[in-house]
Amino acid sequence: MNSLVLQTASRFLLPLLLLLSVVILLRGHNTPGGGFVGGLLAASAFALQAMAFDVESARRMLRVNLLAMVGLGLTLALVSGFFSLAAGGPLLKGLWFEVPVLGFDDPIKIGTPVLFDIGVYLTVLGVVLTMIFTLQEVVE
Repeated sequence: MNSLVLQTASRFLLPLLLLLSVVILLRGHNTPGGGFVGGLLAASAFALQAMAFDVESARRMLRVNLLAMVGLGLTLALVSGFFSLAAGGPLLKGLWFEVPVLGFDDPIKIGTPVLFDIGVYLTVLGVVLTMIFTLQEVVE
């Protein structure tokens, strides 16, 4: 499908959808959203790219093996749960660490729920894009 309108729109929408997916990912551990919704939104951005141009251009834009992304996401989600076990708590209990930042008086608090959400984000992105790209390659 060579639609000039779709190709032009996808060039503008892809960065906006990716930025929105990261915002939803980072807000998700306190509000609705998180890794799953953010991953779906990022996958829809690359699916739009694949529909506007072709699957190969979307794969080139990703620059990463999708199965490796799924493995990294699952590993990160699993590892985030072991921090609490190492601290003597139950699996997947949220722990928060303070990281000092140069130039600021207050440190940034980073928690294991954010690591878990990033793992879910990468897993969902990899699985959904694998399905979409495979289906689109069969159709083409």
